[in-house]
Amino acid sequence: MTTLTEGGARGPAAVSVPLLRSTVRHSGARCTALALVSMASTGANLLLPVALGRALDLLLAGDPDGSAWVLRCAALVLAAAALDAVETVLGGTTNAGATAWLRHRLVRHVLAVGPRAGSRFGSGDLVARLVGNAAQAGTAPATGAALVAALAGPLGAVVALALIDPWLALVFLIGAPLLALVLRALARDSSDCSTRYQRAQGRIAGGLAEAVAGHRTIAAAGTAERTVARVLRPLPELSRQGHRMWHVQGRAAARAATVAPLLQLAVVAGAGVLLTRQHLSVGELLAASRYAVLAAGVGVLVGQLSGLVRARTAARRLDEIRSEPATEYGERALPPGGTGTGRLELRSVTVRRGGRAVLDRVDLVVPGGATVAVVGRSGAGKSLLAAVAGRLTDPDDGEVRLDGVPLPELDRRELRRAIVHAFERPALLGGSVEDTIAFGTGRPSPARIREAARAAHADGFVRRLPEGYATPCADAPLSGGEAQRLGLARAFARDCRLLVLDDALSSLDTLTEHDITDALLRPTTGGSRLLIAHRVTTAARADTVVWLEKGRVRAVGPHMELWHTAEYRELFGTRAPTGKDGGAAASDDTTAHDDTAAHGAPRGGGR
Repeated sequence: MTTLTEGGARGPAAVSVPLLRSTVRHSGARCTALALVSMASTGANLLLPVALGRALDLLLAGDPDGSAWVLRCAALVLAAAALDAVETVLGGTTNAGATAWLRHRLVRHVLAVGPRAGSRFGSGDLVARLVGNAAQAGTAPATGAALVAALAGPLGAVVALALIDPWLALVFLIGAPLLALVLRALARDSSDCSTRYQRAQGRIAGGLAEAVAGHRTIAAAGTAERTVARVLRPLPELSRQGHRMWHVQGRAAARAATVAPLLQLAVVAGAGVLLTRQHLSVGELLAASRYAVLAAGVGVLVGQLSGLVRARTAARRLDEIRSEPATEYGERALPPGGTGTGRLELRSVTVRRGGRAVLDRVDLVVPGGATVAVVGRSGAGKSLLAAVAGRLTDPDDGEVRLDGVPLPELDRRELRRAIVHAFERPALLGGSVEDTIAFGTGRPSPARIREAARAAHADGFVRRLPEGYATPCADAPLSGGEAQRLGLARAFARDCRLLVLDDALSSLDTLTEHDITDALLRPTTGGSRLLIAHRVTTAARADTVVWLEKGRVRAVGPHMELWHTAEYRELFGTRAPTGKDGGAAASDDTTAHDDTAAHGAPRGGGR
């Protein structure tokens, strides 16, 4: 069994490397270059005090070499400035590259996981993680490289103090543990408040995504103000944690600002004593004072450490996404096609949601080449059954087979070519209307695309668009029914063994639905159809109807036979008593010319 990993490659399922570590590994070349440049910049800054001290001693002594040392100091200043500029550019490109790699890897993983990712995290929180948290985690490689150089500065300064005089280094090291405690407290406190801050951000993003998706309902209900209040409910927590982060950093900076000057003063005082005893020169005193500043310079460390803590916290939130396992696929192919292919079997299929069995031990067979309609009340499990049939979700128990092959054993491309879906609210993906219809595994020919659009009764309105089939979907003013017809055209544009229509005819007018159903029911060389039906006309024209009730199959049979059951008729909004001929009054959504269909007699083109 193989799995589609975050990088999109197929390989054995395995425990993934923590995301932060793999991000640093991916940015290894840039990180190495950044670390080398940062270390070179730190080296230039460490050489400058001793060069200044040497120049001062020579100038005070009237030595002509003093001018040369002044030039050397100027060269070190210019080199440090140039290296800082290169470091800034490298840091920016490293952050951008790492962030892009993270987003690419995580988006592929989310798509490999499928609908489970949105169900677990929510679309808003998921977007917040993939956008905001990925950007924060992407700073980790550059921040880590810069932190190494930031640590090298104080350590190098302590070594330089020891080279000038060991007593100066000892004086500094006596107070160094206080600085270490400041940094440790910063890392501990920053991690907690950063985690809380990012969680609050995710809750706001999730609420905003829900509000945008339901904007019509909110406007119709007049609940805009309450919705704003609900979306922004985590804002006080966000503000508290934001202020807490600044408070933690400010407190650390204040403590460092208290300890560092005392250490600098102690080193300078010690150097002054050594100067009076003629153990140091004036230039060495100057150098010692500069090294004391560098050694106690924890301000840079505070900033870098805070950035690394935020990146680590963001990476943990991204690791939660990666912990959701990707859908596994096999390597098997389906048997050769032909008449009667597309046989779908559900064997004791059970799917649980929230501890409840939404589908409970469902046994179902869709014969190859047949059209089967699934009906039932809201919440009966119809859409979930459609998702299981096309392996958009896997059952907790039981097995689903297509032409005798268990779906998990099929190759991913083989599965997606064999089973095609059309949905109630299709996502119109693609740069143009033509691209939207062609979207999927393998691009159909332009002629096939137009043929599919005609079959879905979409060709007429598409040709009336400003640029016809080349019109960008974003610029195409589409009604709900027109969008649904484009989704149907996308399904019709492909030869498949099983066509699953999940309420994909719900937004169509009765006449258009009738004509499209005619196209669906024409004799074909192979392939079956599974329709989630809410209209009596759709159910009446199917070969077989599956009646779902509370997640179980209550009955299976032709529509005309089931129509004798009052509770079945109630599914379509009619309670009329059965007449002598076994018929009944049509449902409210059935017009007069559909009355015969309601009684089970198919119209032209049907079966």
